[in-house]
Amino acid sequence: MPELPEVETTKRGLLPLLQQRVGKVVIRNPAMRWPIPAELPQLLTGTTLLALDRRGKYILARFDSGTLLLHLGMSGRICLLARDEPPAKHDHFDIHFNDGQVMRLRDPRRFGAVLWAGGIPEQHVLLKVLGPEPLDEMFNGAWLYSQIRTRSAPIKTVIMDSHLVVGVGNIYASESLFRAGIHPNTPANKISKARCEKLAIEIKATLRDALEAGGSSLRDFFGADGNPGYFQQEYFVYARTGQACKVCAAPIKLVRLGQRSTFYCGTCQR
Repeated sequence: MPELPEVETTKRGLLPLLQQRVGKVVIRNPAMRWPIPAELPQLLTGTTLLALDRRGKYILARFDSGTLLLHLGMSGRICLLARDEPPAKHDHFDIHFNDGQVMRLRDPRRFGAVLWAGGIPEQHVLLKVLGPEPLDEMFNGAWLYSQIRTRSAPIKTVIMDSHLVVGVGNIYASESLFRAGIHPNTPANKISKARCEKLAIEIKATLRDALEAGGSSLRDFFGADGNPGYFQQEYFVYARTGQACKVCAAPIKLVRLGQRSTFYCGTCQR
């Protein structure tokens, strides 16, 4: 599943569409995770794209008529294409701009989303429950420590909870915990304030490094320009079961936490 760096990379790839006017909207298959609103062609045609933002794993496309929420789901891609690019089997939604560019949602599994959030998107039911952005100043060690005092679940499961902090998915949770030297199965309320400080720092650093690399080349992920990311070349633990740890040479281990594959070094992480 695309995580925060992949979604941010996609958003940045769509920036050439800013200040462009919508010529038409095409809904080929509305049956996504939630139905694509049938009124979108009427709401968007003739409007101008004013801004593109990201909240967690959602892209907020702000038009002068309101805001469109976009989510990539498990395998979705938002592509920036030329007008004459014919749609493929899994191309479900287009916005055609008057300059000839097309923003297209391609989603084989149809777990993505295209939703209308109106004039105050921050109050949308999917956004108002989200925790802070991990790269914002308010997310720091002291805040993290205060939030996990009563939580006995494994720390990896806790930092993947979007109510606590958004956008720290399976890949970057595993990598951040390795960098912080924390075993993923450690109960959250057993982690000291000093280790929370280290973990918050490493979450930020891991995500920034991934952003600089354009995200990870997940099986189904490519940026809006069609190019894959390269952060997977820097993985310390993710998907490296049995391979030598890059720090201590011990074999990387695999365990399942919260029904997710979790990778760690039993020597470096305590």
